[in-house]
Amino acid sequence: MAEIFTGIGKIPYEGPKSKTPLAFKFYDAEKVVAGKKMKEHLPFAMAWWHTLCAEGRDIFGAGTTDKAFGAAQDTMEHARAKVDAGFEFMQKLGITEFCFHDTDTVPEADDINETNKRLDEITDYMLVKMKETGIKCLWGTANMFSNPRFVNGAGSTNSADVYCFAAAQVKKALDLTVKLGGRGYVFWGGREGYETLLNTDVKLELENIAALMKMAVEYGRKIGFKGDFLIEPKPKEPMKHQYDFDAMTSIAFLRQYGLDKDFKLNIEANHATLAGHTFAHDLRVSAINSMLGSIDVNTGDPLLGWDTDEFPKDVYDTTFAMLEVLRNGGIAGGFNFDAKTRRPSYTHEDMFLAFIHGMDTFALGLIKAAAIIEDGRIDNFIKEKYSSFNSGIGQKIRSGQTSLEELADHAAKLKKPEMPGSGKQEYLESVVNSVLFNN
Repeated sequence: MAEIFTGIGKIPYEGPKSKTPLAFKFYDAEKVVAGKKMKEHLPFAMAWWHTLCAEGRDIFGAGTTDKAFGAAQDTMEHARAKVDAGFEFMQKLGITEFCFHDTDTVPEADDINETNKRLDEITDYMLVKMKETGIKCLWGTANMFSNPRFVNGAGSTNSADVYCFAAAQVKKALDLTVKLGGRGYVFWGGREGYETLLNTDVKLELENIAALMKMAVEYGRKIGFKGDFLIEPKPKEPMKHQYDFDAMTSIAFLRQYGLDKDFKLNIEANHATLAGHTFAHDLRVSAINSMLGSIDVNTGDPLLGWDTDEFPKDVYDTTFAMLEVLRNGGIAGGFNFDAKTRRPSYTHEDMFLAFIHGMDTFALGLIKAAAIIEDGRIDNFIKEKYSSFNSGIGQKIRSGQTSLEELADHAAKLKKPEMPGSGKQEYLESVVNSVLFNN
């Protein structure tokens, strides 16, 4: 097989003082941080769709990036070329996993039976490359939002026939995920929502989505899938009202329909911010509910109100994110770069530069998060802030050994409580700065 990314070798680690563009400055796979190697803390994955398919198109213009990789577009030859390109790309970056939608990997045919044959063929080839390189599959999913048949959703569609097509895609995508040894299966509800209540039966749609997920769990377990099923929350775009708005909404949905034993969340940074939260917020909500499964690492532009899927660049964001991951004891899934280069960054070299930048940003976040924990001032402050619940009436509240009457009697004896301790937000922010910038 001819080399695709000529002139680019395996990306080395050169350290923070390096000015070599095609070198890591902070991501040192073998470096031990907080008791584990960096590559164990940060199991990075390549997204098939953005990395191998996205050409830089937008609503105002055609693509700028050549993703043909030497083959004619929309052919099985092109599908195989993407496999070759993807595995070469991952090897050169030291990335050990990938994730995919079904229709990322092959051109979709007019007949679902033909599409499934193509999927069987390309995953056979992917398996060969996986065995050659040791690269593994993080998770699979089905694209149930691009085809016009999903105009009114997949699980939430008003057409029973379209619902069956959605079920067929989920079945096949699960077959492929098991075939490739995937550790997870994601439901990305790209059109599971509505534009107006005037034409929507919300109860029916939610029940149908849940039924599809239950059938997926039953089938997946039957064919030997032992990984996590995942929901990826997203607040808007393309539907005005998405049913999986944020982490808490998705958790409530899973519990409402008895899916919480098999499902966890795949949290994406850009989706969290579109919901009006920080990335760390949705990670925290998922973690405290034992629902943190996997992570899509990217960022959005605060000046734009849609999902821009940019590579992570803000070390504050990655530090706060890695604080949540470290405090959770890690994650079962991985760190998938659901990110794409900007339209003017159209060369193959730009693809490598973007991944190096994103991997370095998260590596630095990991280093600084571990330093904040080791510093101890923030964790000690939080412990002290809630110390009133460690003894006396506070301890009785926490242990459930009191009543409303007893609490009211306690308040009456106090007559007037003292002010709670100061939150010291500004001081704690200064602690973060001192750890981040005191080298």
